[in-house]
Amino acid sequence: MRLLSPARAAFVLAGLVAPASAAPLNNPVAEFTGLDKITGRTITFEVMVDETVQFGALQVTPRVCHTRPPTEPAQTTAFVEIDEITLSNTIQRLFTGWMFAASPGLHAVEHPVYDVWLVDCKLQMGPEPEAPVPAPAVEPDATLPAPDVVPED
Repeated sequence: MRLLSPARAAFVLAGLVAPASAAPLNNPVAEFTGLDKITGRTITFEVMVDETVQFGALQVTPRVCHTRPPTEPAQTTAFVEIDEITLSNTIQRLFTGWMFAASPGLHAVEHPVYDVWLVDCKLQMGPEPEAPVPAPAVEPDATLPAPDVVPED
């Protein structure tokens, strides 16, 4: 019988006691913020996964957009491809990789004119649906007979 070295044994034990994390949730919409450095204007825009949206001379295409379940610590990530349409009308890849909403400076696209970073992953385009408001309780009308009382003829 072959024994494990102490380093390998520690590695195996760490794998056995490490907390299990839930699988990431796939979202169909990625939300980005873009900055036009010439005008100083920022714009928030949404993109469906595997679709392309143009922001200035940049084309932004999210391939996946993940969040964690509500029971886990928040972590929003997206795998994104960003291309630039050059003055000679050719497409040049600027960025391919993961973006992290919690750390926008870590993998944000920094271009001489535009910056783009991930803000959130969503289940649908547009504003998030609001929670339904419960209907106010209606007091029964005293002039109407109770439902179990049958009027006599």
